[in-house]
Amino acid sequence: MEEIIVGIDVGTTKVCTLVGRVEDDKSIRILGVGIEPSDGIKKGIIVDLAAASQAITRSVKKAESTSGMEITSALVSIAGAHVASINSRGVTAINGNVIEQFDLDHAMEQARAVAIPHDREIIHVIQRGFSVDGQDGIRNPKGMHGYRLEVEAHIITASAATVDNLRQCVGAAGVEIQQFVLNPLASAEAVLTEQERQMGVAVCDIGGGTADLAIYVNGDVWHTMVLAVGGNHVTQDIAHGLRLSFTQAEDVKKQQGHAVRAEVGAEENFPIRPFGEDRPVQINRKELAHIIEARVEEIFALTLQEIKRSGYDGLLPAGLVLTGGASALPGMKRIAGNVLNMPVRIAQPEELSGLVDRLNSPAYSTSVGLLRWILSMHDHDMSIGHERRSKGAKRMDFGVVKKLIGKILP
Repeated sequence: MEEIIVGIDVGTTKVCTLVGRVEDDKSIRILGVGIEPSDGIKKGIIVDLAAASQAITRSVKKAESTSGMEITSALVSIAGAHVASINSRGVTAINGNVIEQFDLDHAMEQARAVAIPHDREIIHVIQRGFSVDGQDGIRNPKGMHGYRLEVEAHIITASAATVDNLRQCVGAAGVEIQQFVLNPLASAEAVLTEQERQMGVAVCDIGGGTADLAIYVNGDVWHTMVLAVGGNHVTQDIAHGLRLSFTQAEDVKKQQGHAVRAEVGAEENFPIRPFGEDRPVQINRKELAHIIEARVEEIFALTLQEIKRSGYDGLLPAGLVLTGGASALPGMKRIAGNVLNMPVRIAQPEELSGLVDRLNSPAYSTSVGLLRWILSMHDHDMSIGHERRSKGAKRMDFGVVKKLIGKILP
């Protein structure tokens, strides 16, 4: 039976709903796409329930109409500075001297039993590695002999109120949330290679409102963090510096922007009409790049600070993989390399089929990664329980199609 999977990326600048089908070779064919501008969301946090609900509903409806399916459940991305993570260890004695699934589950339960404040909600408990009788570095101890099993787990928590608000907004679109997935973990599924994960790599997804960081060492997640800075901060700096509206500044950033001042000619100008001016004036591109460069350097300085604070800065020979909408700005790779002093590459989703015209961009790494996350969870048999692996969408019956057509047509 074909398996249909759905992911909803609720971002600061856009909401993207994807409907995909898992092919026989484990690749994903995109059947439906719904991309809508975000509303009521700032820095990854809901600030207007009604506006955010409407944006999510529009995105879901668009994906339903392009796929011809009714979306009933989905994986949903989560980000924002309210996200935090800790590492924990769980220990259990092995009764029969041979490790069984029960022992693995019991060790994970022990790792999960950490004191979490009442206003926090656990989003992920990700197993990082096992040790048996003090022997570290064991990937899958099931069936092995031993007396004492330890598991190291990475626990990611979020503000319970923020999670409830997001749950309410998605619920208003008639969609049940299978699981929340942290943005950088979803992005990593779309852009990292297995070799990079094994060597040691950081993935940084810079969106409109947040920069989301995940560090992988020996194939596992070792550290996650969400910084409340992103592409919108660059846009605000341009708006302030050149006396433009936010919309004008965003257009200028996309069309004329460059993150490296030294790579822009001193004589390059473009016309724009700032506030208080009757006619367009000429703006120097080098002056624009100066504004952008300062903010981009700050974003990567904060990223470096976080990598050093994690204690894993010496364990990243594969460097940084940069993705997210803001990473498409020219010059980002060079600034990142200079500030972080490590190899940097910019990545986007690849090896997709179906409705992929708009998805071949770093801006859609999280959206595509949500679908790949479901596949990886199937492989690892981790965070999604068997009962939650049901289809995220089902074929629409004629009544539903008729209802949809009624909404589309005037």
